[in-house]
Amino acid sequence: MADSITFSIIIPVKPGGTVRALDRLRSLAYPSSHMEVLVAEGTRPSRQRNQAAAAAAGEMLYFLDDDSLASPDFLARAAAHLADPSVAAVGGPSLTPASDSRFQRAIGVVLASRLGGGGARNRYRATGSPRRTSERELILCNLAMRRDVFLAEGGLDERLYPNEENELMDRISKRGMGLVHDPDLAVRRSQRSTFRAFVRQFFGYGRGRGEQTRIAGVRSVVDFLPTVFLIYLLLLPVAPWAPCFLPAALYGAAVMVSALSGAVRSRLYAALPWLVVLYPTLHLCYGAGLLKGLLTPRFRSEAGETAAVTIRCIKEFGAPWHLPAHGTGEVPQ
Repeated sequence: MADSITFSIIIPVKPGGTVRALDRLRSLAYPSSHMEVLVAEGTRPSRQRNQAAAAAAGEMLYFLDDDSLASPDFLARAAAHLADPSVAAVGGPSLTPASDSRFQRAIGVVLASRLGGGGARNRYRATGSPRRTSERELILCNLAMRRDVFLAEGGLDERLYPNEENELMDRISKRGMGLVHDPDLAVRRSQRSTFRAFVRQFFGYGRGRGEQTRIAGVRSVVDFLPTVFLIYLLLLPVAPWAPCFLPAALYGAAVMVSALSGAVRSRLYAALPWLVVLYPTLHLCYGAGLLKGLLTPRFRSEAGETAAVTIRCIKEFGAPWHLPAHGTGEVPQ
């Protein structure tokens, strides 16, 4: 039966950080005896997850972020998919909470749109039905995976952060193992609260994709479009003739259409100015980051470095919860 599958829930956190995800895990609609929760404290999430996976005792690993707010049935839904032995991993979207600020919800609208999220937009919206998929629709803050597959593949490439899960899932797919996206297997996570944090986020995402490309090769030419567009804009001031400005004009029109439709669809009319700004910011920051990752990957300078990881078992298999006061998010020492 699906509810007999054992899960090791793995949550990386910065040293001294709180883990908001823990509070939701206390009330799961899944046998408590069939789950353990491991919090891995450190400064390198890919390494933290790898070490926690090595220490885990469950048949399945379920990776959450420290702020991933799961629904009560999320383990049961994952177990139903993983009961099929051909499925190596299953995950769902990361949705923007309704309680987020107007700016944060505007980010959510951009990420869930075709112009903003592109092929990865289903990571940020719940649409369709459960389906076989690729790494483009899956996200590491909400991802379950067979432990034996994870370990057999050598886990996450610790040279990468972010994009470590994308590289791993590409390897898994090439072995012929199945990946599943379930739009109802959703967590809720707040978007970045400031414009500066948003800029850093997407520069980092682009840099991670560039570094992944250096390690695993070119995946799709689509990944390079933001970088090509950035270079085009930098060269535009010296354009020799007027038609060179046509792509920029078409892009501006696409941004306005997407911003307007997003504002109407989400009823965030007052966020329209932010939507107009966020689209080009996302593309240009991602493009600059990808170029940076290609030219100066961090793993070159970090070769041989190791980061200490502390793993705490917050809940053991067959044991009750032992947490501080409900809602604190504190990790027992």
